[in-house]
Amino acid sequence: MSFCFLSCRWILPTWIFKKDQFDNLEKHTQWGIDVLEKYIKFVKERTEIEINYAKQLRNLSKKYQPKKNSKEEDEYKYSSCQAFLATLNEMNDYAGQHEVVSENMTSQITAELARYVQELKQERKMHFHDGRKAQQHIETCWKQLESSKRRFERDCKEADRAQQYFEKMDADINVTKADVEKARQQAQLRHQMAEESKAEYSSTLQRFNHEQHDHYHTHIPNIFQKIQEMEERRIIRIGESMKTFAEVDRQVIPIIGKCLDEITKAAESIDQKHDSQLVVEAFKSGFEPPGDVDFEDFTQPIKRTVSDSSLSNSKDGKPESRFSSKSKGKLWPFIKKNKLSLKLGGGPEDFSNLPPEQRRKKLQQKVDELNRDIQKEIDQRDALTKMKDVYIKNPQMGDAASVDHKLAELAQNLEKLRLEAQKFEGWLAEVEGRLPARTEPARRQSGMYEPQNTLTVNNCAQDRESSPDGSYTEEPSQESEVKVPAPEFDDEFDDEEPLPTIGTCKALYTFEGQNEGTISVSEGETLFVIEEDKGDGWTRIRRNEDEEGYVPTSYVEVFLEKNAKGAMTYI
Repeated sequence: MSFCFLSCRWILPTWIFKKDQFDNLEKHTQWGIDVLEKYIKFVKERTEIEINYAKQLRNLSKKYQPKKNSKEEDEYKYSSCQAFLATLNEMNDYAGQHEVVSENMTSQITAELARYVQELKQERKMHFHDGRKAQQHIETCWKQLESSKRRFERDCKEADRAQQYFEKMDADINVTKADVEKARQQAQLRHQMAEESKAEYSSTLQRFNHEQHDHYHTHIPNIFQKIQEMEERRIIRIGESMKTFAEVDRQVIPIIGKCLDEITKAAESIDQKHDSQLVVEAFKSGFEPPGDVDFEDFTQPIKRTVSDSSLSNSKDGKPESRFSSKSKGKLWPFIKKNKLSLKLGGGPEDFSNLPPEQRRKKLQQKVDELNRDIQKEIDQRDALTKMKDVYIKNPQMGDAASVDHKLAELAQNLEKLRLEAQKFEGWLAEVEGRLPARTEPARRQSGMYEPQNTLTVNNCAQDRESSPDGSYTEEPSQESEVKVPAPEFDDEFDDEEPLPTIGTCKALYTFEGQNEGTISVSEGETLFVIEEDKGDGWTRIRRNEDEEGYVPTSYVEVFLEKNAKGAMTYI
């Protein structure tokens, strides 16, 4: 709706001041306020959508996060799962930006416009109150003018009648002089009243014309100008709010773009070769491939034998029946016996039901777990010891004797855990001694637990045969002896120049180095590190110029120097 007065002001013809047009203008401004409130409601619903969307995104991300201490957590060693985890984390940040949009729209648009609407309503009410007041004033002035005009008209008519009556009485010879005088005085009085009414009417008319001029040219234009300015401010304000609406979204676009870039980067970091290698490392059994199966000539009247290169357990040359070739001890790749029992987790404590490589990994995990438990117990013991010292120095803080029972309990737990760890370390050393040599340190490690040149062992120590699916078959009547050469340490100690020191270590437990290449240490002893653990579980140390050798890494606490691969300290 466009109104202009002369140049920029609203046009104010006479009809605009009629009451119905004033009401129309009031309805239009109310419509403008309704539009503003409608826009506020729209923004508020948008913020609710944003906050609900962010909440749903966070719940979705949380739903697919790996559960702690569960099987799912182990799956995230694969690059594809790590990329998926990165995607979930980025979705959290993505949801956070939608929360930012909701918060900014609420604070910068909804709250500001709600406050402005209240101010606008008050201003509009004031302006229309002034307009109503001015309208009532001009109407009152008009009524006064009309009243003065009617009184002047009435007095003029009365004066004319009085003058006509006087002239009639004066012309009548039968009327007494007193009656004529009385008629004359009455006519003069009426003329005087008419003059007074005329003067009052003239004054009232002048005053009304002045008020009317001020009303139509000053008061109403000013009121309408204020209403126009109010309406224009409302239009400007809603336009600015729409700009803010877009700007709030635009501000989070760079951050959302970074989230999407990180998701793309995580997807590009997926390495199929690495994942395949992890699968190989996770499921390889450590068995040597079976040899060729010998030809069995049934045309010769001799007993059928099986070559030593086959997987048959009849290596002692015992005769077998015709159907012995179908026994479960031969074609182990197709045997699935005991698979159900393995799935139910009912295996032995030393994991001897598993293939060698899988058994080694399980034992290593158990050793690491026990070492972590031992460290926790040690930390608790140290904390209680400090608490006891504080109680001794400050008896008012507590009774030192109350800690003794807990310390004794921790000591028992530590002893049990250390014995348990030594037991599993022994089994681990046994398995690593039987596995084929993979690296030089591995050969050194296996030599510790095989002091003899050859070792005769039953297959898996319990007359078992294994299959790639992790199962074993029982063959109590058949035994196989495997000659395992006892690998020795390399001639690394014959170097003329000694290796430099790269750090120090403190012996956590006593170790008896009875094999070649090892060195005995006592608990609490401090020695020099000349070669760190290369992944085989052994650390090379030196006591003095003449004494050096290998000790299990789990038996010492190593402190590497800063210039040796950074300031790393590990146990």
